[in-house]
Amino acid sequence: MTNRPVLEEYKRSRRYKTLFVLLVFFGLVVMFGLSLITGSAGIGIRDLLAMAGGKGEAFTEQIVYQIRMPRAIGALLAGTALSVSGAVIQSLLQNPLASPFTLGISGASAFGAAFAIIVLGAGSNYPGSHDAATIQHPYLLTASAFAWSLAGVAVILLLSRYRGAGPEIIILAGIIISSLFGAGISAMQYFADSVQLASIVFWTFGDLGRASWANVLILLVVIIPVILFFIHQTWNLKALQSGDEYAKSMGVNVERVRLSGMVVASLVTAVVVSFYGVIAFVGLAVPHIVRRIIGGDEQFLIPASALFGGLFLLASDTLARTIIAPVVLPVGILTSFLGAPLFLFLLIKGMHKSHWSN
Repeated sequence: MTNRPVLEEYKRSRRYKTLFVLLVFFGLVVMFGLSLITGSAGIGIRDLLAMAGGKGEAFTEQIVYQIRMPRAIGALLAGTALSVSGAVIQSLLQNPLASPFTLGISGASAFGAAFAIIVLGAGSNYPGSHDAATIQHPYLLTASAFAWSLAGVAVILLLSRYRGAGPEIIILAGIIISSLFGAGISAMQYFADSVQLASIVFWTFGDLGRASWANVLILLVVIIPVILFFIHQTWNLKALQSGDEYAKSMGVNVERVRLSGMVVASLVTAVVVSFYGVIAFVGLAVPHIVRRIIGGDEQFLIPASALFGGLFLLASDTLARTIIAPVVLPVGILTSFLGAPLFLFLLIKGMHKSHWSN
């Protein structure tokens, strides 16, 4: 009888968390529809229904299927990847300031982009123009950014393996790698001409306008197994919340779980950054918000962070396309404006220990 209040509280907590996940999913569906009808072309709900019935106009279908839908799906997948990676890395390191970008992945990818633009000639100018920058070889730039991000991850893991895979060592290694690649980017910019410099700045903004069905498919193929992997690791992640010694006593191989989780989270982040550039604060702020609402139970935290991250970035991109229309803001600028004060608010409120509990 004495356990009945505890059991009722547990059931109430699970119902609350389940309700939150369902509400976020509903909000994501609504926002996805809004993103398809929001823009200067004046496409409405009736046009979408007509398309669903096979009676849509060719012009409307062209805009929706070739421009807005891949961009919306790209935002959803990128937000999901960054948020889940951030949530998992924070759990692995038990550090509220940890995120994929803390590990220097964004800096390594940005250096790879700068390398491709200046050394490999991926950045150029429009025909007949001397100052309008563009990316002439986007896949070459993506491949270079991805390769250098993997190099940054490899260095971090080698350092952590050499000194032991403790959370502090991994964070410090990430800061060092980020600083190193930041210096490399500054050197690249110093020797770049005006067009190359503009191309580097254009790429580092973080822009979902580069989304296409090709990179959306790649993201989908990468993200689904990653989320399944992290869901499979839920029990191990929960054990780590009580400390490394407790996790080891429960049979968890702490070093292997931490390193494998860091590798997978870093790689999926590298894929997103290599396609869309640096999109700040999503992997840092979204897991904080979700933890404050439903706590740190990874069984709910991972799917909730995935859905809320997709909703957050999709809403941010929709706002970026319309806030000063017809000018389209890169979503990376807007997430920084939204994320920075939000994160400051979280720091002022304080990150209590209870937010990391189940």
